[in-house]
Amino acid sequence: MSFDPGLDVRARPGELAFDYSAEVTGPSAELRRLDDIRASLSDPGCDGPDPVYGIAMDVCRRADAEDLKRRYLLFGVVAYASGRLGDEPVRSQGHIHAPAPHSGWSTPELFEIWEGRAIIYAQEFAEDEPGRSIAVEAGPGDQVVVPPGWAHCVINADDHHRMVFGALCERQYGFLYDRVRAHGGLAWFPLQRGDGIAWQPNPRYRKSSLQVRGPRNYPELGLDPKVSIYRQYQNNAEAVQWVSEPARVAGLWPTLEP
Repeated sequence: MSFDPGLDVRARPGELAFDYSAEVTGPSAELRRLDDIRASLSDPGCDGPDPVYGIAMDVCRRADAEDLKRRYLLFGVVAYASGRLGDEPVRSQGHIHAPAPHSGWSTPELFEIWEGRAIIYAQEFAEDEPGRSIAVEAGPGDQVVVPPGWAHCVINADDHHRMVFGALCERQYGFLYDRVRAHGGLAWFPLQRGDGIAWQPNPRYRKSSLQVRGPRNYPELGLDPKVSIYRQYQNNAEAVQWVSEPARVAGLWPTLEP
């Protein structure tokens, strides 16, 4: 990988799987199939890579496992296939985080790209009026925060190469798909056009605008863009505790954007 995440995890060459050093614990990657995400694609009957991606949740240094559990924090790693899903790049289907039982909040998520090029797409609501819609184009080392309650998906922006990312999220995670599926997907579809992405509005939502931009820094959340997510947790776990306890920064969320 072209980025050092501060955690001795390696994406296995040519596979959607991961290898861990002796000091790291993690499960075998679970594979997500094309049939799992068809309902949210612009062309549900399309062909494409299958499996679409591999995901391993609860990856960490063995020495950190109990502390992460106590803090309700969970680290995951994901590898996306190269290729296309019809006219769309390889992507996830889109969801909202279910409220976590211990906090009562639909929790935020902190993404970090490790390899390749990614787009984190997020919209404020999964209702007919989607609210703010933002697509963040990111590369290795870039961090992206999706606020609580926002519907979102992750996209491989380069159909010629695999994409790998890590994410810090809520241990009691759950996904809500019903409102996204009721609209046949999110408010904007990414369409692969040559080496770039063109965005097509989903007609099942009211007309909205889309902001496409690069990543930003999050000083208001105490994040250091020069230090990997996992190292920030190791250096000062309290600094990222808002991931599982969003009430700590409740005043920020109404206006915070990815």
